[in-house]
Amino acid sequence: MRRSGLHRQHGKQGAGGGGGGAKGIYAKLTIAVVVLLICTLSLLFSATIGGNRGSLEPSEINAEELWESAKSSGWRPSSAPRSDWPPPPRETNGYLRVRCNGGLNQQRSAVCVNLFAICNAVLAARIMNATLVLPELDANSFWHDESGFQGIYDVEHFIQTLKYDVQIVESIPEIRKNGKTKKIKGYQLRPPRDAPIEWYTTVALKKMQEHGAIYLTPFSHRLAEEIDNPEYQRLRCRVNYHALRFKPNIMQLSESIVDKLRAQGHFMSIHLRFEMDMLAFAGCIDIFNLEEQSILKKYRKENFAEKRLVYKERRAIGKCPLTPEEVGLILHAMGFDNSTRIYLAAGELFGGERFMKPFRDLFPRLENHSSVDSSEELVTNTQGLLGSAVDYMVCLLSDIFMPTYDGPSNFANNLLGHRLYYGFRTTIRPDRKALAPIFIDRENGRTAGFEEAVRRVMLKTNFGGPHKRVSPESFYTNSWPECFCQVSPKNPADKCPPDNVLEVLDSRLENKVTSDPETLAEKNSTSRTER
Repeated sequence: MRRSGLHRQHGKQGAGGGGGGAKGIYAKLTIAVVVLLICTLSLLFSATIGGNRGSLEPSEINAEELWESAKSSGWRPSSAPRSDWPPPPRETNGYLRVRCNGGLNQQRSAVCVNLFAICNAVLAARIMNATLVLPELDANSFWHDESGFQGIYDVEHFIQTLKYDVQIVESIPEIRKNGKTKKIKGYQLRPPRDAPIEWYTTVALKKMQEHGAIYLTPFSHRLAEEIDNPEYQRLRCRVNYHALRFKPNIMQLSESIVDKLRAQGHFMSIHLRFEMDMLAFAGCIDIFNLEEQSILKKYRKENFAEKRLVYKERRAIGKCPLTPEEVGLILHAMGFDNSTRIYLAAGELFGGERFMKPFRDLFPRLENHSSVDSSEELVTNTQGLLGSAVDYMVCLLSDIFMPTYDGPSNFANNLLGHRLYYGFRTTIRPDRKALAPIFIDRENGRTAGFEEAVRRVMLKTNFGGPHKRVSPESFYTNSWPECFCQVSPKNPADKCPPDNVLEVLDSRLENKVTSDPETLAEKNSTSRTER
């Protein structure tokens, strides 16, 4: 049944998720949004979700149903500890500095390159019993953006949210020795890619204990994703979906854009990765003219390892980003019409308007953050981390999100995981490998049954519900089941933590502080002075 009003209503979002009508519900949503994490600390890691969409019929896709969230099957997001989780000790083994760099220079993805690295940095600090120094963000070389962690994220919220997990400082404090002030210099280490936990508890920890601090760079994908410890994985979720919150100005800009888009009804967001870096990386250049091919070849030679790539072979196995026209044809086959409002999160599309025109002809109601909100602050920052952060938040809150290339795309991958955590919100994930022969047939004039063939492929995809993570799907794309729970589970390991989990953690933290020898000594000293 179609819902009335302009705002999609969700199931309860935890305690206090009462009524108030559509406006009240959206007001609560925008408050929750103040977290790149979408759940407030008071709900620390537990929110109830309602599934609104039933199973799709095998013979059709109902586009109207896709505007609703997928069925939760009784699962709710929960990243709180479910076993003994002692607070971080006052005395640590030293300081951990990391530089979040590496990966493709993806204009929309830098925020998420940093996200993965920050999650790993917090986990590494916990593993080594280290004090984490606020991570350094690597955006300067690409955008000359000096924002840094403090310019993008709410530092106080980050430190406060993770107080049960690790100690965090903004910088390594100076020490006084022999009457002189001395700065601790971190010993620089290059972690292996996807390093196991053992590397951190041996090699890295030894150097930290020797030098007092270590500096890990580069730090993109430098800690194994698949770890056989659910509590460590839940810590990653606490960082990603709760602790990392954008600064108020970013949230206000995002909220303004979402308000304007939603004022006219449902809207879809699309991450259109038809950009120079991704096309060059994928080796998909034959559809361009000679001048454009020359540009892509030059970019590839300068930025990626030499490798023989044949366009026809790459495309046939789904390794090429979808063209804007192909995106439009998929949506049209699924039943979306030209009244659909679409928000585009993309950098500069390669090939210009001739590639966008077929898409625009099918779906003329296209927007981006500049067309929706032309405020001076946004216009002057669209090439930096701020523009990427705003795009991320708008895509997170959209009714439907569609990535067109979720290979090495950190932006799309983290959004898929975030939307899953935030109530199993609808995603459309084209199976490029299965769609490739259908599009190739169409280009060769075999158009009969085209839309039915596209629908058959899309019916086999997951639209945002809970599903098993199968390699090469990333933990950040799908944190089920580690970061989800059930009130009445079949498996005891999936049982939700008690409602008073925050009180328990606070109590442990308080007991640790009051039993600390230095704290007791300070109290005794104060008591003697007062006497």
